[in-house]
Amino acid sequence: MKPRVLIADDHTLVAEGVEKLLEHDFELCGRAADGRALVRAVEKEKPDIALVDIALPLLNGLDACRQIKKSVPEVKLLVLTMHGEQYFVTEAFRAGVSGYVLKQSVAEELVFAIKEVLKGRLYVSPSVAENLVAQALHPVAPDPAGSSPANDMLSGRQREVLQLIAEGQSTKEIASTLNVSIKTVEFHKTRIMKQLGVHSTAELTKHAIAIGLIAMPQQPTVPGSQP
Repeated sequence: MKPRVLIADDHTLVAEGVEKLLEHDFELCGRAADGRALVRAVEKEKPDIALVDIALPLLNGLDACRQIKKSVPEVKLLVLTMHGEQYFVTEAFRAGVSGYVLKQSVAEELVFAIKEVLKGRLYVSPSVAENLVAQALHPVAPDPAGSSPANDMLSGRQREVLQLIAEGQSTKEIASTLNVSIKTVEFHKTRIMKQLGVHSTAELTKHAIAIGLIAMPQQPTVPGSQP
């Protein structure tokens, strides 16, 4: 029996391209275009492994992974992303993933990474690993406005609210998405602004980008494709 794989990416062309790469070796059991759909799909399908992009709408990939590891801990998680920065790699493994592959990687690497993770091993793209080693050998002073402290001071629910605000949802829409009251959303927004020391939605959006809750628009890339 082939291992069952679920793919989460909000770019249809990317998801279809990944499916083409994997259909020979794996059973494709679902696709999700946002983080909340991913959590629901994993809970329903119970795949052997889920491939997760970090920059997912409604709920970013890292927070989706955190929720999945609480509700379906046996499911293996592999991040497939364009982000190779140390912060994202560290947060991904803290969230419970077992593999981290860049979309710029060759197709064969993705297949190999999935098989390694399914064997219970950890996998990191060589280029990412080299970058981590280089940063360990030649550390730079932390940026005072860096992302990690801001992320650490926010709760999971606050990160959810912040992401939805940054994605342009209204208070009413956020309340509906999270199934909470409008007053609850307003409370969270006020607390977030106070904790981050900001005074506008634009500043909140800037912080959301800084801590990886939303991403700057980028050209979607299929593993193994040419830029």
